[in-house]
Amino acid sequence: MDRSVTATPLGQAAADLSLWGLFLQADWVVKLVMLGLLFASIWVWAIVFEKVTSLRRANKAADAFEDAFWSGGSLDELYRREGDQPTHPMAAVFATAMREWRRSAERVATSDFVAAGVKERIDRSMALTVQREMERLERWMIFLASVGSVGPFVGLFGTVWGIMNSFAAIAGMQNTNLAVVAPGIAEALFATAIGLVAAIPAVLAYNKISSDMARFAGRLEGFAAEFSGILARQTESAVSPARSPAPAAE
Repeated sequence: MDRSVTATPLGQAAADLSLWGLFLQADWVVKLVMLGLLFASIWVWAIVFEKVTSLRRANKAADAFEDAFWSGGSLDELYRREGDQPTHPMAAVFATAMREWRRSAERVATSDFVAAGVKERIDRSMALTVQREMERLERWMIFLASVGSVGPFVGLFGTVWGIMNSFAAIAGMQNTNLAVVAPGIAEALFATAIGLVAAIPAVLAYNKISSDMARFAGRLEGFAAEFSGILARQTESAVSPARSPAPAAE
């Protein structure tokens, strides 16, 4: 008599194999795993949207800046327009180099030792700025990598936990009917599915965004190298009069 009463709700539970039904019927540990993975998936997509938007905006700003830089206009005018509050990474690299070059410009003509170190200081300041700007752009990238590598294992933990509970319930009921076994196993596998849903986009997005960021970092480094050469030539032209020998007395 008791067995027939117990079989009715189990039959009803077995019939509800929708995603929401599987979630409601799952153990509380499996529910926590599912909720954590769903939250991670939402966060992954938010990060992807932010990174794609930031890179697109940075590349567009860099295109406009390079057009102005190579147009032949005055560097001082460009610095007044972009240097006070740089709004994108390439302008920040330019402003850093200009500030360092201006600080050294007054002393270059009277000190060969200072002139020899100007290029090194400019290169170091631009390299640090590139590194700082890329670190800002790469923020939260470690989260994408973590979800991509750990997500499937977290889902697998939920699956193992759910199957353990299902087998324990089956052993207690002493009933191996497929209608009794299927719901518990389906609930457990649902956790693995959510883990893959979170991990696969995270891995794909991490690889694509990392490639785009490496390309943008190379663009910044290329601009820094070209600008360093321009400032070095201007520094040499400022120092050359001081180095020229005085005319011989007649």
